[in-house]
Amino acid sequence: MDRVHDEDSARPYLESIEFILERGREILGKNGSAMDAVETCATLLEDNPLFNAGRGSVFNERGLVENDAAIMNGVDLEAGAVAAISGIANPVQLARHVLDNSRHVLLVGQGALEFARQEGFSLVDQSYFHTDSRWQDYQRSLQGKTSGLSGSDQQPGAGTPGTIGAVARDNAGNLAAATSTGGMTGKLAGRVGDSSLPGAGVYADNASCAVSCTGHGEHFMRSVLAKYIADLIEIKKLDARSSVIEAMDYLMQKVSGHGGVIVIDKQGYCASGWTSHTLIHGWIEHAGNSNCRYV
Repeated sequence: MDRVHDEDSARPYLESIEFILERGREILGKNGSAMDAVETCATLLEDNPLFNAGRGSVFNERGLVENDAAIMNGVDLEAGAVAAISGIANPVQLARHVLDNSRHVLLVGQGALEFARQEGFSLVDQSYFHTDSRWQDYQRSLQGKTSGLSGSDQQPGAGTPGTIGAVARDNAGNLAAATSTGGMTGKLAGRVGDSSLPGAGVYADNASCAVSCTGHGEHFMRSVLAKYIADLIEIKKLDARSSVIEAMDYLMQKVSGHGGVIVIDKQGYCASGWTSHTLIHGWIEHAGNSNCRYV
């Protein structure tokens, strides 16, 4: 898991994203739902150890993996989320089960794991999440050689891809969003980031847009950025691109925020914005060609 510093080092990430975008296209092309599309795409990203989610997650202060994830349906604002969980290979799938099979939005820690067992999830050993480069990042954090942040959570120049997200609009015009993360390297045990919080790291509303955020979670929680973007579209009547430009200015002005977003609006237009050093992402707009970028 090398640091990403140019197009060549970004290629494995871009190839993965392009493949997963095409899987999303297949689902939507068969009149699948936006919810199914974002869950499937997020699951595939969680399975890829390149990214800081699922299998490639970073280690907390105790050398363990704790994950956060959420999924949201733009049809009715229903959402499901889990936070500070260990031993679930695909946290986004558990978040979907919280949405579909509980009366709650967010479950955390041991309570979330008990729910997972009830829903038939098998727990995996911590060794499933072990990757050498993430472990090396953890060791450096113990020695005080890094900022203790991972992926877009890192300070400018760090260049390690992190939190994953997916947004979609289906043939019925319904929107959905999903976000999943391992959080920060060396984070305190039990820390919860923005990825599991509707309105902060994830949001979907058919009246506006679907949003997924990546970056320094505390900045996105304090600014409630995902909901802010949705409000710009619904209330100010901005499109995806204009709302992202204004939102990035807002993020910097309010909290000097560090990270990025992907957005699809109710008309199916896509946009991205970032204040971080890099953002690796891609989209398929109006059934066109896939557009994957390292910026």
